[in-house]
Amino acid sequence: MQVYRNITPDEIKRLILRPGKNTIEVEQIVQPILNAVKHEKDSAIHNYTHEHDGVLLNTLEVTPDEKLQCSQLLSDDLKAAIKQAKENIQKFHEAQRNPTLEMETMPGVYCWRKSLPIQKVGLYVPGGTAPLFSTVLMLAVPAKVAGCSEIVICTPPQKDQTIHPAIIYAAELSGVHRIFKIGGAQAIAAMTYGTETVPQVFKIFGPGNQYVAVAKQLVNKDGVAIDLFAGPSEVLILADHTANPVYVASDLLAQAEHGKDSHCLLVTTSKDLLDKVQIHLKKQIETNSRSEIVQASIKNFRLILVKDMNKGIAFSNLYAPEHLIIATQNARDISEKIENAGSVFIGHHTPVSVGDYASGTNHTLPTNGSAIAYSGVSLDSFIKKVTFQELTIEGLKNIGPIVKEMAKAEELPAHSNAISVRLNDNG
Repeated sequence: MQVYRNITPDEIKRLILRPGKNTIEVEQIVQPILNAVKHEKDSAIHNYTHEHDGVLLNTLEVTPDEKLQCSQLLSDDLKAAIKQAKENIQKFHEAQRNPTLEMETMPGVYCWRKSLPIQKVGLYVPGGTAPLFSTVLMLAVPAKVAGCSEIVICTPPQKDQTIHPAIIYAAELSGVHRIFKIGGAQAIAAMTYGTETVPQVFKIFGPGNQYVAVAKQLVNKDGVAIDLFAGPSEVLILADHTANPVYVASDLLAQAEHGKDSHCLLVTTSKDLLDKVQIHLKKQIETNSRSEIVQASIKNFRLILVKDMNKGIAFSNLYAPEHLIIATQNARDISEKIENAGSVFIGHHTPVSVGDYASGTNHTLPTNGSAIAYSGVSLDSFIKKVTFQELTIEGLKNIGPIVKEMAKAEELPAHSNAISVRLNDNG
């Protein structure tokens, strides 16, 4: 844990940087896996699943019997929670639909844009250190709302060849068509190139470890679309003297338990809060069941004291966090000054946990400062927007001379001729 009480401009530049990784080394491990799956297909997947997950699979796909049994293995309370979360996520994403608006840009020239679903999408759901069934909801629900005709999931198998029943239950509830017991870079390769068992998709979504993240980057070069490059999870808490140090400590640790490379920052105007948060962090770590991960992650914690809230806001906008908590008085007013963030959590009673699971917003968000230009996953992520235009004869006569003049200036005579032959035929 690093504490900063008087940061200089040079320190600010250093503090907004995330812990670096040598992606070249990771690429050298991942690329052969991609190549093997591309050429050897199911055979390569079985080999890598045995090598990396320690599992010899009888079948790569979750069977109908496994789907039927999953509900019996979960408590009624958990199933009710998953159902309510699914409803909230569905409501929020359905509200993002854009109507098709047609307009006449000049007399006789009609233009419109229509949203069409990406037909085949692949969803990667991590299952290593925790079974992230919430990710199923965050990806499958908007895919279903968008109208994707084929939705498949890849997720790592457990040692007994099964998938955690909550992942299967969430997938069935959300309308996923097929579920495969495949993890790591080999899962990304399977969805990119297709195998005897796994269908090829047009776009891949989902978080994962560094091997999954780099695999997504590499297959993107082969033409498959990806949602975003998901790095280690991160949170920045912007707080003043009104913040509760117990809440702040709990929010930092909630993010820290995602992984040893999580990045957690507190930026505050209160020296008293800074001191108390350190005390409560130590207390809460002692009772955390994932203390090994948290203890490693806490090395990346940065607790920063700033002169005033304007300085804090400026730092946050430079850092562009994946998650931003505003734990201040007048938090809603401060939120209006935020320019760069994946998702914003306003006030003392809005932890990131609600967005991770059930508020309705999506938890697949830009990391590593990419929130300066990228958005998180939304309904738009699962659709493409196609433009249309239609001209009447009147419209052709109105716009034709304009196009001919521009084509002449660009020295593209065939463009001009495509107008001229039509105008000649229509007087």
